[in-house]
Amino acid sequence: MTIRLQYGTPAKIFHWLIVALLALQYPIGWFMPDIHPGMNPGAGMTFHLSIGMIILALTALRLLWRLIHPVAPESSLPAWQRLSSEAIHWLLYALVLATTISGWLFASFRGWPVSFFYFVPMPMLASGNAAAGRAIDGLHQAMEWALLITIGIHIAAAFVHIFIYRDRVMQRMLPG
Repeated sequence: MTIRLQYGTPAKIFHWLIVALLALQYPIGWFMPDIHPGMNPGAGMTFHLSIGMIILALTALRLLWRLIHPVAPESSLPAWQRLSSEAIHWLLYALVLATTISGWLFASFRGWPVSFFYFVPMPMLASGNAAAGRAIDGLHQAMEWALLITIGIHIAAAFVHIFIYRDRVMQRMLPG
């Protein structure tokens, strides 16, 4: 297994597709009306869950790609920056996976039929259980915020490298 110095095209595509989908996913989740017991989740929830499924699949593929095609940390960085960069990247993977799976679990515990854009029914991960649904909903929301904060740290670090350090760290993930 060769460790590369730059991210390859597939890693960049996975990264930027996930970024775009998360940028779409957060507003859908925030502006979706509350769904009370007995209500049909509707189109907003179907699209939110379907986009979540895409994010889950792309993140799993991206993680697999990264494990098969590792990229060395930028050697010009101090050790603390290399370590924090690796930690943030692995935390992003974990939070995206946990957030998407907890959303699917939440829908399952609520007893909502989960389908991929109304075309393909998805398996229920659990049976209906209102108490578990409330607990998972709280966990899902906490992970959404943790993911958003971690994304903010990731973006802030990228801007620091562009505007303060003026190094080429960010170029490793840019197209081209």
